[in-house]
Amino acid sequence: MTTQKDAKKWVYAFGDGAAEGDAGMKNLLGGKGANLAEMSSLGLPVPPGFTLTTEVCTAYYKKQKAYPKPLQAQVEAALADLEAKAGKSFGDANNPLLVSVRSGGRASMPGMMDTVLNLGLNADTVAGLAARSGDKRFAYDSYRRFIQMYSSVVLGLDHDVFEEILDDYKDDQGYELDTELNADDWQEIAKRFLAQVDEELGKPFPTDPKDQLWGAIGAVFDSWMNNRAITYRQLHDIPQSWGTAVNVQAMVFGNMGDTSATGVAFTRNPSTGEKAIYGEFLINAQGEDVVAGIRTPQVLTKASREAMGETSLSLEEIMPDIFGQLARTFQKLEDHYRDMQDIEFTVEESRLWMLQTRAGKRTAAASFRIAVEMAGEGMISRDEAVLRVDPAALDQLLHPALDDTSNCPLIASGLPASPGAAIGQVVFDADEAVSLANAGTDVILVRIETSPDDIHGMHAANGIVTARGGMTSHAAVVARGMGRPCVSGAGSIKINYKDGSFTANGMSIRKGDVITIDGAKGNVFKGAGTMTQPQMSGDFAVLMGWADKARRMQVRTNADTPDDVKTALRFGAQGIGLCRTEHMFFDEERIAAVREMILASNATQRIAALDKILPMQRDDFVEIFMLMEGKPVTIRLLDPPLHEFLPHAREDVEAVAKATGLGVDALMARASELAESNPMLGHRGCRLGITYPEIYEMQARAIFEAAAIAQKQSGVAPKVEVMIPLAATGEELAYLKERIKDVASQVSEAAGQKVKYAYGAMIELPRAALRANELAQYAEFFSFGTNDLTQTTFGLSRDDASSFLNTYLAKGMMDQDPFVSLDQDGVGELVRMGVTRGRAGRANVKLGICGEHGGDPASIAFCEKTGLDYVSCSPYRVPIARLAAAQATLKRAAKKKQKKKKITNK
Repeated sequence: MTTQKDAKKWVYAFGDGAAEGDAGMKNLLGGKGANLAEMSSLGLPVPPGFTLTTEVCTAYYKKQKAYPKPLQAQVEAALADLEAKAGKSFGDANNPLLVSVRSGGRASMPGMMDTVLNLGLNADTVAGLAARSGDKRFAYDSYRRFIQMYSSVVLGLDHDVFEEILDDYKDDQGYELDTELNADDWQEIAKRFLAQVDEELGKPFPTDPKDQLWGAIGAVFDSWMNNRAITYRQLHDIPQSWGTAVNVQAMVFGNMGDTSATGVAFTRNPSTGEKAIYGEFLINAQGEDVVAGIRTPQVLTKASREAMGETSLSLEEIMPDIFGQLARTFQKLEDHYRDMQDIEFTVEESRLWMLQTRAGKRTAAASFRIAVEMAGEGMISRDEAVLRVDPAALDQLLHPALDDTSNCPLIASGLPASPGAAIGQVVFDADEAVSLANAGTDVILVRIETSPDDIHGMHAANGIVTARGGMTSHAAVVARGMGRPCVSGAGSIKINYKDGSFTANGMSIRKGDVITIDGAKGNVFKGAGTMTQPQMSGDFAVLMGWADKARRMQVRTNADTPDDVKTALRFGAQGIGLCRTEHMFFDEERIAAVREMILASNATQRIAALDKILPMQRDDFVEIFMLMEGKPVTIRLLDPPLHEFLPHAREDVEAVAKATGLGVDALMARASELAESNPMLGHRGCRLGITYPEIYEMQARAIFEAAAIAQKQSGVAPKVEVMIPLAATGEELAYLKERIKDVASQVSEAAGQKVKYAYGAMIELPRAALRANELAQYAEFFSFGTNDLTQTTFGLSRDDASSFLNTYLAKGMMDQDPFVSLDQDGVGELVRMGVTRGRAGRANVKLGICGEHGGDPASIAFCEKTGLDYVSCSPYRVPIARLAAAQATLKRAAKKKQKKKKITNK
């Protein structure tokens, strides 16, 4: 008897102008499976196939790599349906059906998981394929590819072992290119490959096509948890719980001679956003040849060929009819999806087949241009345009580019695969790139070609150079997605991995030498080039203007110096949400007076030292207030424990003793006296202001006097907000409020004008959030300090947690590092309570966030949902926060509208 549970559908078919799924089922079918189904329903030429859902993957891991019981029968039924659509039979020696087995998660993860092509070949079916196609060379070329790929992906053998067999054979026969090998050569290579498998595994290569199929399906599911896929998910915030789908699809062949080809295309330029077909192809090749970078492909359009100075003809010139079909298909897909598409296609004996479409990965600059131009074309609305740009990608636009006047010697030129400029030391190994980057060294990863296994090194590097590969190679696609500058296909570069060097144009560059790359022009230079600052104009300015109109929350910045303030204002900050006064104390000219204050044995001595610091702090605040021109400035009074300002090594203590005239022993004794077992929870924050009220009084005086001076000089009254750190009780705020109020009165009287200010608290302790109604009796604003609130909620030290947090992430015990993206369930619950209770205590209390989370898009969405008034982040993240805040507003409004519509329909 079939139960309801057994009736669950695990497999969805597509092809022959129909499909059981559609584009809206991406969570279940993965991006690739959903889009294959959609293209089939649109009537496009899609090879038939079927998709095993992402739920199979989830069940597979839940059951310790065992499949749901009904899956085998559903796969058998789908395979029979595929045979009927293709008019071929799986395992039939006379008319064999061959399939590809590919991954396909909800989010695109190019090259991170495994693929097997030409599956179903064995000694019998390869002979049948040769006879039916009339092309023995094509059949055995496909067979050797399958053996190599299956052995690497499923059987776990080293891919390079097979490359060595092929290279040795070519050397023996005097061949230089793969295209020179004939049918007998490929048959011999296949034979040697099979012998290698037998030798290494002690058993023959699997010959039963159904065994091959299940082996490949398992390997693709297993690849969801390989190291490169895990790394990619962590870099792009993709949850492990999503899983991947598996797509089984009838093979079509681009390696059947000169009337066959394979290619990758984008409907618009993914580097610049230009509305022009962009892509590459290879005649007589299979898809992996293009993306793997093994052969440098040809471009699709004549215009691109001429612009790049290439001599090899474009697809438009070689196959004009096919190109015409492609161009019409590209437009149809872009119109349908209303976004730039990344498309894979194959031409089999002059017949076009569409293998994939998905929203194309693009640079930040291209994102802005495409969004703005599509809005201008009426394809999408302005609000949709704002939602199209990934806020995290803005980092690419906010950093310097190579100056045209830079005069470093040109080493080599290649393809401009991913724009931007980078300077760094040459490394040839991905692991070494990570090691050096972790030690603070800027590196450029130089490879013959990259593979998915290099993903960690590519992320660690400032830029990437490859000797082989085109504009759609693995290196190019991944670099664009990461925002890393990349030069690919720099063919004049000859790399010697063993020697740790490369040569090009008569120059020799060794590991550790500094080079500069310009990914926008495809150039590699010797030495360190000159950089220019980014220009916030054009499409960026247009779309950010739309974003600013859409968002509800204000965006402020965390800034302690005039330079920080200038940068943040240039990026559109609407105020300062966190000015940390202690950072001003570490200035070389001031630290002596600060240490004198700390070492004072009584209040009189302490006040004398503070009197030296007062004018310095005041001058800092005057400059900041003048720059802000009446925008709000939230100043946090002294927070860190005093021992942080004292030296600890004896040689440093001796230097301080000499400068201050104090004894070394006295200094050492005071440093020891101030030392704490757990300073994060010790004598810091408002506890300092209560123990030594003269410190906070001096800071308040400096702030208020600076405000009076700035107002007098500019005619604009600064909007001052004084914030108390680490408050846990209403009594603490009440005590300090009276002290600060007295100082404000004294300064107002002396200045002859009333100094206006707001008094608030930094909420960074669980008790403060729980008792927010009590704190709101004294505080006019709250700023949630989510760095410390995360530490105190989890009981974690941010500085020490990295040693084990990665283990938690790898085991799926956490989806994200809670110091990078706010823990919305735990820490977020405290924030929600703080908001609700704070408003109960003071209806008009102003609410913001000033931890690092203020620049994280997911955390900003939480802040919008929770009803905060502003977020504050570091200067370079201000544009990210502006865009993320706008997107959060728009998404929240859309959800409300959808909810209202459902209620109306009911």
